[in-house]
Amino acid sequence: MADLERAGTEKPRANNSYNPNQYYAGTQEHQWTSWLIPMFVVANIIVFIVAMFINNCPRNNTGIDGKCVAKFLGRLSFQPLQENPLFGPSSSTLEKLGALEWFKVVHGHQGWRLVTCIWLHAGVIHLLANMLSLIFIGIRLEQQFGFVRVGIIYLLSGLGGSILSALFIQRNISVGASGALFGLLGAMLSELLTNWSIYTNKAAALLTLIVIIAINLAVGILPHVDNFAHIGGFLAGFLLGFILLLRPQFGWMESRNLPADTHVKSKHKPYQYILLLLASALLIAGLTTGLVLLFKGENLNKHCSWCHYLSCVPTSRWKCGN
Repeated sequence: MADLERAGTEKPRANNSYNPNQYYAGTQEHQWTSWLIPMFVVANIIVFIVAMFINNCPRNNTGIDGKCVAKFLGRLSFQPLQENPLFGPSSSTLEKLGALEWFKVVHGHQGWRLVTCIWLHAGVIHLLANMLSLIFIGIRLEQQFGFVRVGIIYLLSGLGGSILSALFIQRNISVGASGALFGLLGAMLSELLTNWSIYTNKAAALLTLIVIIAINLAVGILPHVDNFAHIGGFLAGFLLGFILLLRPQFGWMESRNLPADTHVKSKHKPYQYILLLLASALLIAGLTTGLVLLFKGENLNKHCSWCHYLSCVPTSRWKCGN
């Protein structure tokens, strides 16, 4: 299949998933009700069903790559596995519905594809991997920080992933929400760093999160996986975490010796504001520069001869294209 799916982050397992609450030395905070992330999940599923309906394999399949899969689904049946092993629509259908395609973004003035591509998925396997990851990561963040901040991180990270992807991958189309998902992971990392003083077992928390991120980025070196979207989304989310996920730094150790009804004033520390300002400047500069370079038609592979290895490392078992 010609398109690149943005592979979802690995589903956290019950015994080793990163849960910031287990390291957090805070008092009982207001817990938000998570509704935005479930809505994102439902929206992605609906978009995939619509894509399969429009795809209509029984009518449009030429038969060159084999027969449609799961014909009992009617027009929702999947493309031949030789064409799409992820049980999904054709590349032409994804392209029609808004997949990221460099030529159409730059020369066709279709910048909206930078956003629409994060709502499309290459197949059922791709969709399930991303949605399970979104549920495990996103709901917990939304409960802690609310729908506004998490929604902003998700959407801007998706945009950042699309921009970096289009600057490096210019011969294939790309779809998937995992750039946004990596943004949530990046935000979790920066949230830990900027709120460092209110966590217990800091080293364990940091190591756990870094291992999860490293494993999922390593998956991106496989062929047909758009790791540039992962990296761009992660970097955008990492900076956004410093901006949006600050917690007041409480004097926990001191407050333990005070009467239970004593109010301890909450405050942020100077380093948090410094990180906020630096992250804001870098985020604005990065997104602006990326968009300018993209619409000028730049191909960053010409300026970085080794960067293509970040998205695919050739081995004896597979080769890497663009």
